[in-house]
Amino acid sequence: MADRSRTDATANDSGSRTSATATTASASLSARAREAVLQRIVDRRYAQGARLVEREVAEELSMSRVPVREALRALVTEGLLELLPHSGVRVRRLEHADVEHLYEVWEPLAVQASRLAARAAAAGDAEGLATLEATLHQAESAAAAEEGTQEVAAHTAFHEGVVAMSGNPLLTRTMQQLSWQLRLLFGLREEPAHMRAQHAEMYRHIAAGDAEAAGASTLLHVRDSRAVALRSLFGHN
Repeated sequence: MADRSRTDATANDSGSRTSATATTASASLSARAREAVLQRIVDRRYAQGARLVEREVAEELSMSRVPVREALRALVTEGLLELLPHSGVRVRRLEHADVEHLYEVWEPLAVQASRLAARAAAAGDAEGLATLEATLHQAESAAAAEEGTQEVAAHTAFHEGVVAMSGNPLLTRTMQQLSWQLRLLFGLREEPAHMRAQHAEMYRHIAAGDAEAAGASTLLHVRDSRAVALRSLFGHN
């Protein structure tokens, strides 16, 4: 009887592990599908207002429909897609209020991230500075080659690098929630040359360890970015 109990327990344990593995695999596929759809929204292969059909997206991604369905549902919850009555989902159009709300949240976080990054630089974070400098070079190279998507990616990476350099895990997690909205916004707006110059100025202050100057230059940059975004998308500030 004891042997049978041990056999049953082993079988149950094996079944639990199999179920957990399957759940993990499913979550991983859903995450991959979500990332792929997000990237297509950011680089505008899926335009604002475009209707997405689950079957077609699954075929394009070479995935089954289940993880794609889960990914689309997640993106509806996150506000990047919206449900259509009886006909799937579509890419949500950014409204004026959406942009305003995003900048209202991003501005203080970006300023604080730059201040903390400057303090980290003053404490000797050479690796963080090297990462930031590399993104500046990537943006310049992409701009020279007229590769807009790569330039947007480099600009986004610069801001993400500042956040990472801040060393504040709560700030990092909070900014991760805004990351894709910012990437989408950066991809839709114009990328004037002075944005790269502003990033370079932010970098100089961060590298110098001047927290207040880094914060001030970031504040100006974010507010200018807001004006550019509103002008690009809606024709006014």
